[in-house]
Amino acid sequence: MKKFMKWLGLAVAGLALLTAAPHVVRADTWSQPVATIGSSLTADQKSGTLSTLQNAAGVNNASQLTVNGATLVKYLNPSGSTFTESSGVWSSALVQKTDNGGINVKIVPYNGTNNITTITADQYRNAALTAGVSNANLYITSAVRIDGSGALAGVYAAFAQNGENLNNQQINAAQQEVNTLSSITQANKDKDGYSDKQLNNAVAGAKQQMASQSNNGQQTLSQNQIGNIVDSQLKQNNLTTIINNNQRQLIINLLVNVQKAGSLKNNDFKAQAGKLADSIQNSAKGLFDKLNKSLNTEENRNCLQKIWDGIVSFFNGIAQWIQSLIK
Repeated sequence: MKKFMKWLGLAVAGLALLTAAPHVVRADTWSQPVATIGSSLTADQKSGTLSTLQNAAGVNNASQLTVNGATLVKYLNPSGSTFTESSGVWSSALVQKTDNGGINVKIVPYNGTNNITTITADQYRNAALTAGVSNANLYITSAVRIDGSGALAGVYAAFAQNGENLNNQQINAAQQEVNTLSSITQANKDKDGYSDKQLNNAVAGAKQQMASQSNNGQQTLSQNQIGNIVDSQLKQNNLTTIINNNQRQLIINLLVNVQKAGSLKNNDFKAQAGKLADSIQNSAKGLFDKLNKSLNTEENRNCLQKIWDGIVSFFNGIAQWIQSLIK
């Protein structure tokens, strides 16, 4: 009987602990996608923008969020932009949160024309990764020709509206990243052997390597370590002779900022970076297959050269030994 009462007491105590513990609610995928609409659009353009984005995403139930100058000031100015509350916004986005699949971006033509002049789809994806976005489909468009900054600010605002406030430091690092990658692509766009996909694949690959080597941000990598990672990725993407020393340093600097902002500490960062790199390569399979073949040929040539050099050195050594005996 005493033994029974003892077990009964333990059971009652355990039940009390369970009922006293706070109830943790896990957030599911957003109930509906969010369309962020530029405030400077006309009524017809707003309607056309919403239709363009929803048709691209295959949805018809997106909630709407207006992006204005104040939104630009809040999300973009801390990284060095100089927007004001009266600044115009035309580029727009639709954010569709998913359970998996990584970060996907599609720049959607408006009435048949791509009006996003500066930021590329892969630059949007790399920036979103740095800012802390994971598993989301982003659709970007504009009714007028514009760089596309407003759409990116809208993405950040859409996450905040759904209770996912992204880290401000990471957003700042993401904006600096967009500016850096855009400037490098603009400087090299007419050079043979260069593409924005190679650059963004190198940066995504570097992020994945950094997360791996730092144990998901638990250890701080030195600037030299990050430089070695950048050199490795530039070589893999056949950019060593195209990216100059100044541009190489800019890439290193942006990745140092990514680390300082805490992006690497995100649990899913490494996996998301890997998915991003894989997706970039799959989207331009012919290009990357050609690069891999070229690199393999070069590595094989270097290997054969080393073997031949070893053979020549061996026989030169024997010849010198024989000569020494004759003397």
